[in-house]
Amino acid sequence: MKKLLFILTICLFSTNQYAQEEITSELEKAYHEEKYNVIISEHSDKVSAYPAKAIFYVAMAYYMQANDHKVLELMDMSIQKDSIDPDAYFIKGMTLNYIGQYDNAIASFYKAIALDSTDSNYYSGLGDSFISQEKYEDALNAYITATEKKEPIDRPFTMIPQIYAELNQPKNALEAYYISKETISKESESYINALYNIGLYEYLNQDYDKAELAFKELNELVPNDYHSIAKLVQVYYGKKDYEQAKPLKDQLYEAYNKGILKDDLKDQFCFDQFDWEDKYIFAFERFAENEGNLYYKHVFYVTNKESGKTEFTIQTENSPISVELGGPKYILGMDNNGTHSTFSYGLEADYNYEDLRKLVILVLEDKIKAGASSRPAKRNN
Repeated sequence: MKKLLFILTICLFSTNQYAQEEITSELEKAYHEEKYNVIISEHSDKVSAYPAKAIFYVAMAYYMQANDHKVLELMDMSIQKDSIDPDAYFIKGMTLNYIGQYDNAIASFYKAIALDSTDSNYYSGLGDSFISQEKYEDALNAYITATEKKEPIDRPFTMIPQIYAELNQPKNALEAYYISKETISKESESYINALYNIGLYEYLNQDYDKAELAFKELNELVPNDYHSIAKLVQVYYGKKDYEQAKPLKDQLYEAYNKGILKDDLKDQFCFDQFDWEDKYIFAFERFAENEGNLYYKHVFYVTNKESGKTEFTIQTENSPISVELGGPKYILGMDNNGTHSTFSYGLEADYNYEDLRKLVILVLEDKIKAGASSRPAKRNN
């Protein structure tokens, strides 16, 4: 009789174990098939009787639906039944990150790492917690560790250069962007971001050939990325290769005429940057030409290197009076501390940029004097 009861107990245990494995497999399959609503509707009210991993998959369905409260409730339930599943701690940590409970998230990630120190995701999640708290050195260490794992994910490679930039370490940031470019998927948005930043840093380093390579590849991948087109214009101006810049400027004008440019490109684009003593100059070209009225076409914003604030502008101005009198299309002007000045120097529509830049520098060096100055009323500039 005792033997029979023992056999029956074994049979019941085996049947129950099989049923638990079956429900876990069923939920895993449904989760990978992205049947989140089905999982939630058919299993949410039964989870208390499920094994830990089955509860985990129900929690993941809520995770994909961004129901953070339910995820935490179910992950805690799963952990109570199985405290050695690192994935449960990881998802709990990610959810705590989403709701801003970073200290609790850090504790959860550390538990996941204690159980499995080989997973790149766990260290990357930890890095996300630290960077949200602006603990950049801690975040950097976590992300670097994430890249050193056997199958590293893309995210830490994209975050490391951003942290170096935040820490004002441009050399390390550029090097990290190159590593990111060589590591992450070319189909990802992060790859485009890496190319853009490589181009930007190389441009600022005045390594125009490398900047050109980055922006040209970006433009091939995203032909209508007008911000990178504008940056490539700057690269060619840096190389003094103005002929290469012309078709790119034409693309910008075409997009402007179609009304598809937005944000800082809506009205103008930067075509050159250069420094002079303690000033940094940004040269912008405005799209609109308000014929019959005074308008500014090329505006050089003279900024203080230390503060970054614009101190005054030097610009080309289209004056209807000058044109009517047979003068040049543009005359040189300056706005400084509420005073508008003009200089006795003119440029035609097909001006040579080197001539314009030299004139701007002569004004900066105070080697040419204004022909007239005034404090005008509201201007149409």
